[in-house]
Amino acid sequence: MQLYNKLSAKERAALIDEAGTDRLTLSFYAYANIGNPEIFRNHLFIHWNELDVLGRIYVAKEGINGQLSVPAPNFLAFKKHLDSITFLENVRLNIAREQDAKSFLKLKVKVRNKIVADGLNDDTFDVTNKGVHVDASAFNQLIEDPDTVLVDMRNHYESEIGHFKGAVTPDVDTFRDSLDIIEEDLKEHKEDKKLVMYCTGGIRCEKASAYYKHKGFKNVFQLEGGIIEYARQVEAQGLENKFLGKNFVFDHRRAERISEDVIANCHQCGEPCDTHVNCDNEACHLLFIQCSTCAETFENCCSTECMEINRLPFEEQKALRKGKANSNKIFKKGRSEVLKYKQ
Repeated sequence: MQLYNKLSAKERAALIDEAGTDRLTLSFYAYANIGNPEIFRNHLFIHWNELDVLGRIYVAKEGINGQLSVPAPNFLAFKKHLDSITFLENVRLNIAREQDAKSFLKLKVKVRNKIVADGLNDDTFDVTNKGVHVDASAFNQLIEDPDTVLVDMRNHYESEIGHFKGAVTPDVDTFRDSLDIIEEDLKEHKEDKKLVMYCTGGIRCEKASAYYKHKGFKNVFQLEGGIIEYARQVEAQGLENKFLGKNFVFDHRRAERISEDVIANCHQCGEPCDTHVNCDNEACHLLFIQCSTCAETFENCCSTECMEINRLPFEEQKALRKGKANSNKIFKKGRSEVLKYKQ
């Protein structure tokens, strides 16, 4: 029985074009006690592969975290299957604001140690003892309170293109880095301040809120459903939108626009721009912000060096990469020394 993806991204893209069917991009997560993640992983793959579900799903003993693309005609069948799983019944599904049939091109269901990499090894930390969830309306009121500290729990390259007004945006590369920094910065206010957090869809705040309660913070809140759900509620209820710019997303779209504000700059020339791209040089593939002018000047590359390599015949490029890990700056998103504006 097939328990893994057999098609390449190119083959899958061709099939999507041929089908001509609308697809829905969505995400969800749930913390739960999963006894055998491997068996659960196989169960999901078998059922979702039959429904032509694509995406990236992580399963661990602590729960599930998924970003998916589902054919619109199969959505109800997909939802029915979710509801058949006790801890996923009526789980909140964050539907993307901007749909793209090719947001995901493969179905990857992977077993991980944790559904969010946090680097924590504290057996006394209870992830289910979470903070207070608030909707968009309550969130807007909370962040106007002078006794509130609003914290963005995402990484620097995410908050760079979009964040809430007045938010603390830690200059970090990983979620784990932000946990200690925020605790240290706010250690004098564990009892007198309201700690309000937000992230993309809520999963990082779910863990962070429990962590900070564990560390002694008395008034901990998190934005229910993250930026994705906030944007939906703002639009549906006619609320004031306090988010500036784009919401970074982890699929081929890279971002959804929440407001017309452009708060970032091209990493090569410094002009206002909030479009993330990957360097065309496959040996680099750096994620950075590039305007259309620089894209033309640098031929969709991050530097003249990468541009020159990218001009070489494919076989020569392949030979240059042989035996070398694509170190690429996995944690240098927007920080590489070749990006002159960022120096």
